[in-house]
Amino acid sequence: MRRKVKRIIVYVFAAFWTVMTIFPLLLTLMNSLKDNAEITLGMLSFPTKLLWSNYLSAFSDAHILQAILNSLIFAVSSTVLTIFMGMLAAYILSRKKFIGRNIIYTAFLIGVMVPIHCTIIPISSMATAVHGKNESWFLILVYTAFALPQAIFLFTGYMDGVSKELDDAAKIDGCGEGRLLFNVLMPVCVPIISTEAILAFVAGYGELIFGMILMSDQDKYTIARAMLTFSGSYQISYGPIFACIILAVIPMVVLYLLFHEKVQEGMLTGAIKG
Repeated sequence: MRRKVKRIIVYVFAAFWTVMTIFPLLLTLMNSLKDNAEITLGMLSFPTKLLWSNYLSAFSDAHILQAILNSLIFAVSSTVLTIFMGMLAAYILSRKKFIGRNIIYTAFLIGVMVPIHCTIIPISSMATAVHGKNESWFLILVYTAFALPQAIFLFTGYMDGVSKELDDAAKIDGCGEGRLLFNVLMPVCVPIISTEAILAFVAGYGELIFGMILMSDQDKYTIARAMLTFSGSYQISYGPIFACIILAVIPMVVLYLLFHEKVQEGMLTGAIKG
């Protein structure tokens, strides 16, 4: 009897969680097909007339496809750099003993706690000094810099849990430092790498502040910056903004469906080791 009650509670909680997760997406989809008047009068109501013109406005006015492509390029590039540099740093911090190791590791931990807003002016000044405004490489480096501390923290903690006997066995077989990291340790760290890849990609894909400050050329707008096209001084066009959100969510949903098992595995493993 108790098992039945527990099972019912689990099912009810799962159903509630599913509704709470899907409901915002359905609400966004409904409002992407309304005009401003309908959205203002009732966001929860179904549209009386399907306004597909909101999606046309997203394509023509905000150039949302170009913005999605730009965001994908920035997010994927910064994610690859974050994983590569994070694994190199984590390997040194986890596998090597040297003077100042704890200081360096603490410095990276402090980087996790630095608020983005307090870096706006310094980064904008740096971009002006090195001619980095409207340059993709500079925005990619900014995204990488903010994602790297978290990556190093996760990778180092995960790698500490991998037995060093694996390193010894690989070195006996003739592996050098490079092969040991990329051919032996990286395959073992795939769960945590997948987890950090999702976190870094989502952070870069939906970022607004630096995309707005560093990119003034419409051809290089990110998704969040492109949505501001519909925010004027006196009126905001909500329907096209909701349409942009629906189009922008599609790549993220596809990415999660491809890697969700690895992400869950990495989270569970990290929790167990923690």
